[in-house]
Amino acid sequence: MQALISLTSSRPFHLSPLPSKRPVPLPSLPFHYHHRHNHHSKKTHHHVFSPTKTTRLNTQLSSSPATTTTDLPGDEKFDWFAQWYPLALVIDLDKRAPNAKTAMGHDVVIWWDRQEGRWQVFDDRCPHRLAPLSEGQVDPWGRLQCVYHGWCFDGAGSCKHIPQAPPNGPPVQTFKEACAAVYPCVEQNKIVWFWPSTNPEYKDILMKERPPYIPELDDPSYKSAMGTRDLPYGYEVLMENLMDPAHVPYAHHGIIRLPKREVPGRAKADREGGFPIEITIETLNITGFLAKQGLGYPKFVAPCIFYAMPPSNDGSVSALNIQEVSSTKSQPKQRRHLLIFMCIPVSPGRSRLIWVFLRNFNDRVEQLFPRWMNHVVMNLILDSDLYLLHVEEHKIAKVGPSNWQKACFVPTKSDTLVVAFRNWLRKYSNNQVDWGTLSTGYLPPTATKEQLMDRYWSHVVQCSSCRVALKGLRIFEVFLQVISIAFIAIVAAAKQGLMSNITRIAFASTAVLCFLASRLVPVTTRDMSSYITKLLYSS
Repeated sequence: MQALISLTSSRPFHLSPLPSKRPVPLPSLPFHYHHRHNHHSKKTHHHVFSPTKTTRLNTQLSSSPATTTTDLPGDEKFDWFAQWYPLALVIDLDKRAPNAKTAMGHDVVIWWDRQEGRWQVFDDRCPHRLAPLSEGQVDPWGRLQCVYHGWCFDGAGSCKHIPQAPPNGPPVQTFKEACAAVYPCVEQNKIVWFWPSTNPEYKDILMKERPPYIPELDDPSYKSAMGTRDLPYGYEVLMENLMDPAHVPYAHHGIIRLPKREVPGRAKADREGGFPIEITIETLNITGFLAKQGLGYPKFVAPCIFYAMPPSNDGSVSALNIQEVSSTKSQPKQRRHLLIFMCIPVSPGRSRLIWVFLRNFNDRVEQLFPRWMNHVVMNLILDSDLYLLHVEEHKIAKVGPSNWQKACFVPTKSDTLVVAFRNWLRKYSNNQVDWGTLSTGYLPPTATKEQLMDRYWSHVVQCSSCRVALKGLRIFEVFLQVISIAFIAIVAAAKQGLMSNITRIAFASTAVLCFLASRLVPVTTRDMSSYITKLLYSS
């Protein structure tokens, strides 16, 4: 998947801190680590470290890729509930209605607060009888209304109206128990982010710490293509799959076309396009890791972000450093494109992917196709290895995440990023996501392959562009069927002599063609997506 744009990348693309009144260090590598408050405890711990000692990671195999990591205190653990998580793309959210999402085991509802002019994220349950607030509505006064009994809440979670409460009775709507639980949230980089704790001590967490900031997403000189999909396998499998460049020629064969040109000094590719890949880990610590792959520097920023930046078209390397707020203002303009993945833990065996393609130049081919058609292409790519990843996850669960390195034989350097990620999980998170008390940790039962591959609930209903496109295609399908029936009716109703035989044949043929076209709309869509794939990803 990492090779959607290229199998090589240029220099490291660092996430820069969002300019604010209170500058806060954000994940970067290498990086002075500031230990966050643990949401489970009110005690405050503050550690600062600099990478001084290094040890070599390995997979217990002599030919395993060499990786470098930073030694940390043995009790240093990654706090999964003290992080910002991306929830949804703003372009896909409906301001007129509540939007249900799940992340880190939390069922939440995103809704547009007209009074404050911002998105709000609430716990998706009404304090009255725990009905899902996402099934409600935004009332005419801009409040979130529960569909069950009509309780209304403002952006702060305060209950503003209980229809069943008598006007002259006690003001029960002002009681603390009547309030909805509110999560800290922010709109940044065209994405709604949330902090997975409703504890009041995190109410102003945004003043202390912000989500990782990607300046190119707010740079008008960059064109962006973004999308999202829910996947029937967990965060760990999703992340390691995206970090695996070696699977692309095989798992996505015929969908992603890799460059066929020979690279000096590199072994000749096989029939599908596979070849040895040199990857080394530059730095690994609790904030993530930085790797070197050819001319590129893939980077994992814990817990959600993995990205790569291909070299510019002229072969030069872009000059980027962590101090730059925007990487495009202090250097001559070069043709650059970025590929960024955001992987969100939803629940055990469930994850969400947000993909971001960025470029600072116009592409005439891509401009010809609407957003929904690009999503068809991306979903074809995700479909091609979806089932095998789902099955793989269940096999890993049987042997146990802690036995991953013993069960998996990873002798080549092409697996370096995957091994580094599994080592990061082992060192800082007991080999897996810490769900706390929100989940038992067991995987959900395996569904049928057809159910797993269904795109409607995993993507279409969540994508504003694809919802509109589906509605339009259905209308077009009905229109063609109506036209075919109308033409047949005209031919049947026309009296002998009023219509020549040639005209009758033309009308009948048109009716048949319209009917066939109405049945071929889905097939035509798939064929078009394959054609677009060849245009976008062929050498």
